[in-house]
Amino acid sequence: MKTTVSLVLGSGGARGYSHIGVIEELERRGYEIICVAGSSMGALVGGMYAAGRLEEYKDWVISLNRIDVFRMMDLTLRGEGTIRGKRLMANLRDIVGNPLIEELPIPYTAVATDLTHQKEIWFQNGLMLDAIRASIAVPGFFTPVFEEERVLVDGGVLNPIPIIPTVAAHADLIIAVDLNAEACQPRIAMPETRYLDRSGFSDEWHLDGAPQAEDDKEQECVSPKATGRLDVLLNAVEVMQESLGKYKVAGYPPDMLIGIPKDVCSFYEFHRATEMIQLGRELTEKHLIALEQSMR
Repeated sequence: MKTTVSLVLGSGGARGYSHIGVIEELERRGYEIICVAGSSMGALVGGMYAAGRLEEYKDWVISLNRIDVFRMMDLTLRGEGTIRGKRLMANLRDIVGNPLIEELPIPYTAVATDLTHQKEIWFQNGLMLDAIRASIAVPGFFTPVFEEERVLVDGGVLNPIPIIPTVAAHADLIIAVDLNAEACQPRIAMPETRYLDRSGFSDEWHLDGAPQAEDDKEQECVSPKATGRLDVLLNAVEVMQESLGKYKVAGYPPDMLIGIPKDVCSFYEFHRATEMIQLGRELTEKHLIALEQSMR
């Protein structure tokens, strides 16, 4: 008889690709995932899995390069966000359609934040892609979702590791994935380029995707870290989510917490799916081996 798992997938931008590797390793080792909840990228990957379309989603994301990612970002000048997300959602619809959450083969919860009423919103019914779009609306990055009297944004604003929605499944194990864990290993090697640590969506780029003048080089060389307005905002969001994640885990500790170091991949490096999937697989294997040995 298989060991059952309630899986909690945290928020953290492109590091969320590691969720795919976590799921693959759990299944490879014979665990049965009977429930999944997620915030932001956790909601996206979790939804693809619950709908039975994770393999198709994986094939798509590993094919994306930097230019593909940039072209998919439909930029807007509206003040409440940088990206509308219509192109992304169109690609997701091609992969999975738009099923009803209550009809998915695996119980699924997408967590968003209602700014108007300052509370968490758990999507456990209704159209899945609508729930995902609300959950991934990172403030300043994606435009919010306006729904009746609610303004919905990224679930990670209030709950980056949504453990509670999975408790009712009564699985043998609750396994959570934290995408904002303490840095504990070297950054994955990447070719040196003046755009490596830049968002591509802030001060360095025009809306047509063309780099600014060469005169900007001298100022950029002062610091190796990104300093654009969007970079600062995203860094602030990640700091907040790291602190909130620790609070949520302390309040309801999972049976196993898989920490993805926050320095292995920047929030917006969505062209690095292959590396993140492999990292998720390796870290999950390490944690499961330790868990299985402790239970003998």
